[in-house]
Amino acid sequence: MNTIKLTTAQAIIRYIAAQFIEIDGVKQRVCGGGFGIFGHGNVTCLGEALYDHRDSLPLYRGQNEQSMGFAAAAYSKYHLRQRFMFCTASAGPGTANLYTSAALAHANRLPMLMLCGDAFLTRLPDPVLQQLEHFGNPALGVNDGFKAVSRYWDRITHPAQIIQSLPAAFATMLDPADCGPAFLGLPQDVQGWAYDYPVEFFEERTHRIRRVQADEDEIVDAVASLKSAKKPIIIAGGGVQYSRAVAELTEFAETHNIPVVETIAGRANLLNEHGLNIGPLGVTGSNSANAIAEKADVILSVGSRLQDFTTGSWTAFNKDAKLISLNAARHDAGKHLALPVVGDAKLGLNALGKALGDYTAPKEWVAFAQKQRDNWNTYVQDNVNPKNGPNSYAQAIGVVNSLCDKRDRVVAAAGGLPAEVTANWRTLDVGTVDVEFGFSCMGYEIAGGWGARIAQSENEPDSDTIVFAGDGSYLLMNSDVYSSVLTSKKLILLVLDNGGFAVINKLQNNTGNESFNNLISDCPTVSEPFAVDFEAHAKSMGALAETVASPAELAEAFKRAKAADKTSVIVMQVDAFEGWTTEGHTWWEVGTPEVSEHQKIRDAHAEVEAERARQRKGV
Repeated sequence: MNTIKLTTAQAIIRYIAAQFIEIDGVKQRVCGGGFGIFGHGNVTCLGEALYDHRDSLPLYRGQNEQSMGFAAAAYSKYHLRQRFMFCTASAGPGTANLYTSAALAHANRLPMLMLCGDAFLTRLPDPVLQQLEHFGNPALGVNDGFKAVSRYWDRITHPAQIIQSLPAAFATMLDPADCGPAFLGLPQDVQGWAYDYPVEFFEERTHRIRRVQADEDEIVDAVASLKSAKKPIIIAGGGVQYSRAVAELTEFAETHNIPVVETIAGRANLLNEHGLNIGPLGVTGSNSANAIAEKADVILSVGSRLQDFTTGSWTAFNKDAKLISLNAARHDAGKHLALPVVGDAKLGLNALGKALGDYTAPKEWVAFAQKQRDNWNTYVQDNVNPKNGPNSYAQAIGVVNSLCDKRDRVVAAAGGLPAEVTANWRTLDVGTVDVEFGFSCMGYEIAGGWGARIAQSENEPDSDTIVFAGDGSYLLMNSDVYSSVLTSKKLILLVLDNGGFAVINKLQNNTGNESFNNLISDCPTVSEPFAVDFEAHAKSMGALAETVASPAELAEAFKRAKAADKTSVIVMQVDAFEGWTTEGHTWWEVGTPEVSEHQKIRDAHAEVEAERARQRKGV
């Protein structure tokens, strides 16, 4: 056997560079490159290896490790989990900063490879800079915490281990059922140790995404339930896009005339104008989708993990409705006493469609669903109208929606904007909406936009990435405005300033509480509230920026941003109390005080408990 002597770090990077995938007939590297911040835990060895592969694996210098992870997650989401980026961080706090973004990738089932420095295996220099010491367990450190937020975790204690560990990490990241982040802890001395690796380990390999055919008996059971349906619906989740099954979903729905509702992750499965698209479902959904969900007798969920915002904490459906769940992951397919169909969405929909024969949903049911959607369209049109009250999120969304190109990608995350985008955005093309609500993570917006733009520029350089962020998210993590300027990855960023954490203030008020510590004006420790000059701040990072006073001015500013060749930030104040989308919400379970001195809080608790009677039981 031919061998080649390499350090552990060199071998890791050489292996990553040799992994390919074929997408739509085009062979590409599975790993599109990486995001890195160097420190003593990764610069000398891993940095040396990356330098020699800087052309094949471009390295983007991050400003914050957490935002690097968000960018990597958005990159893989754009590529429908078929490609990913790595993140490299130094030992100690650099690695610890990745924890939140690893959790986001884990919750959203997104691949991301973390190559992180670790303490010395020999322990001879212990305790080293940034090392946590556990007196009764010297092997325990920061990196062990990533076991909770990784699908694959390993600490490399000998150079030979990567011969098994790297293929296993790749297999996990590319598996539809187990997909998620992979973590490799790299002790600083082991990174530089050399080993005679077999040459064949570094030969080019082309990966395939596994498609699992559902069990025939599960298909038979599912079809029997569907054929009995008088009021069927399809819940289309993010897994439809990850399986590249949008065409199959559309054909299945059209052939059997079954109304479709979308999850947050499944937004942009169907175009806005499609006659069977009845709207987004759940807590941040639409009256139309929720109206048919509560009447449906058979529900076919495709590629959804059925999060509480989708199910209205399991009150959105009739308790007696039959639930069928087609999902590549067994864990997701069997939730809440569903009839599981474990398998790939594309293959599963084809199998179900063939076995379902000439079944179609009753015409009167479809007509009812479409009437509900017509009513919702009317509401949305009025809701986004600039003449409808003070400046609002919905109005800003409507302006952008009317002016953007159909392949522009929209990114939003935590706060009030995910709900407002989900409810009010009218899909112009498939797969163009990224609302990160799996982990609902503030700070994802700008970093995720940067990662999405890196991916988008590979395939659709003439399209734009449009980011919606509130003032709270902007203040939490804004440094990738600078990253986008440095790397010439243009973003259009809308900063919609409502003076604090307004959506949580709304929740606070809706549960009987007084405004407290959410809006800047209601913080008891703030002595001199003042407005941040977001425009000046963005300009200081090299972006174009302007402040507008109205949706009409926003429209003109957006046109200028579209025409510009660099990142543009548009700032507009919106009302913290009025202008929210008030329709389309199902019940959502939140913890409320059982005992309180305040009558409003006791009344709100009673309302919450009364709604619980509608909750579907199950695991």
